[in-house]
Amino acid sequence: MAKYNATEFLNAFQGEIDATASACVSCGKCYETCPIIDDAGIGGLDPVSITDGVRDILLGKDVNHYSRKWADACILSGDCIESCDYGVNPRLMLTMARALSKQKTQDEISRKSEGKKAFKAMGTGVKILSRMQLTSSERDRLGQGGRQGSTRISKNPDYIFYTGCNVLKTPHIALLCVDILDALNINYSVLGGPSHCCGILQFRAGDTTTSAKVATNSIEKFVQTGATQVLSWCPTCQVQYSEFGLPTYEALTKSKPFEMTPFVLFLETQLQKLRPLLRHRVEQKIALHLHPGIAGLPDAARKLCEAVPGIEVLDLGLPEMGLMSNSLSSVPELKKDLQRRELAAAETAGVDALAAVYHADHRELCAHERDYPFRVINFLEIIGASMGIFRTDNYKAMKIKQDADKILSDCEPMLQANSISKEQARPVVESALLGEQPVPLRG
Repeated sequence: MAKYNATEFLNAFQGEIDATASACVSCGKCYETCPIIDDAGIGGLDPVSITDGVRDILLGKDVNHYSRKWADACILSGDCIESCDYGVNPRLMLTMARALSKQKTQDEISRKSEGKKAFKAMGTGVKILSRMQLTSSERDRLGQGGRQGSTRISKNPDYIFYTGCNVLKTPHIALLCVDILDALNINYSVLGGPSHCCGILQFRAGDTTTSAKVATNSIEKFVQTGATQVLSWCPTCQVQYSEFGLPTYEALTKSKPFEMTPFVLFLETQLQKLRPLLRHRVEQKIALHLHPGIAGLPDAARKLCEAVPGIEVLDLGLPEMGLMSNSLSSVPELKKDLQRRELAAAETAGVDALAAVYHADHRELCAHERDYPFRVINFLEIIGASMGIFRTDNYKAMKIKQDADKILSDCEPMLQANSISKEQARPVVESALLGEQPVPLRG
């Protein structure tokens, strides 16, 4: 199998940039459709000038301040994609502009340093938080046990279940995914974690060279399995691969190595096989915390939950924005307002549970269970319960304690078993666990 270096990959990506810049006519419809321009402080501007400024960034011209501000604020909702009449993906165009404007305004050493720092922090957080919760056999099952793939290894898998990186901080979600795949008798192997990163952190930093190396390395690992289908959990990884990595790889190799499908959309296609496994009633009224960034996913999540006997899904009537909760970090006050309104609406509606789909949403919301009269769960817990499958949410149990010393003390046996000292774990607990709390707890 041929190997492609980062330079070849970047040259192919430059072709994608040139094609986008050529196709865009700066009509401004994507700006007009954008749901966060007012909250980002760029509302009321001339749509044509703003989109023309984004196009200029792609063409290597001077960086327009407001156009860059728009690109930096993008929450990846994807509302803009259907608005374009010229075949352009405005979300990708803004992603390109964000990376290229960093290249134009920051030196290479600074960009590489920023990407390296972000990747190191993510890797450390994933390693420590996952090992505070998982046994060695569970880590191995999620492809993190020192061997390639999971304990359910197939020499010729039909599917790769790709965890991404950060879901391993809330590993009960990833374990529920593989539990469900097992119950459906899917022939799969597991890949993921920092060794199979999509390159998004380096890309955000404007270090496209390192991002290209990371992306090609992971794509080649997927190709080596022979699987023609990759099931992605993380929406950030899905967008990074489907809109950047894979199209570039395809342009370079003139081949499409595999299809990449979000796990939730795949699960919807398996609903006929899944229904007979939903044997137990789950008598709950729930509200779903959803984001529209992956087309069709909110409806798929609703359909899957409504298939569970006893479940009633309530619509809180609130706006759905962004790719995932952390994508709203560019507009922090809007994110806080949306979460406050959702918690209040769920309480007023008398739900039994507020169920999020993604791991980042769960990390930000789960500790509120301490202060509200409903549970905060992942929606797969509902499906799992109906199937007779249960996974303990150790992440939520730790976060609700709101006390680093208590958390470290309670997790001491797991830390010792994994040769992690309390001194190593404390900064991760304080920042990556307790520090990720957009809306303060009530108490």
